[in-house]
Amino acid sequence: MALATISFFALAVFGLGALSVATDADIIAVRDLGQAPGVIGMLAAVVSFALMLWSTLRRGDPSYVATIAIALVTGLVHLAAVWIAVLVGTGSIVLATAVAGDLVRGGASAILLLAALIAAWGGIALRRTRAEHPRWPWERDEDE
Repeated sequence: MALATISFFALAVFGLGALSVATDADIIAVRDLGQAPGVIGMLAAVVSFALMLWSTLRRGDPSYVATIAIALVTGLVHLAAVWIAVLVGTGSIVLATAVAGDLVRGGASAILLLAALIAAWGGIALRRTRAEHPRWPWERDEDE
């Protein structure tokens, strides 16, 4: 689960950075807003991703279909957290809604959804294949 969560964060940061470079624009382009809404949104997305994946992996044989729910919840929690952070920071519902709308229209939400889909699939695949930590030959049991 930890590997999948770290993978989600890395894919999301890379994807959002690539989007920012490709469009030559900030992900949240509101002057004097600061970095807090982006940080709070990403933190909320990572926590929600980890909790959803954990609840999925607790089952004996998790289904790959759960990746859709994990991605949707992660994306919606990100949008809600950014919206709330902008609302608290500025006191403007209109500005908070505009920032959330720009995340959806600008492609940032799609990148988070895709990153969550890929990382969740990887986490579920690791559980389904019963992957183990690598071991040196001398660490194996003699009975194997």
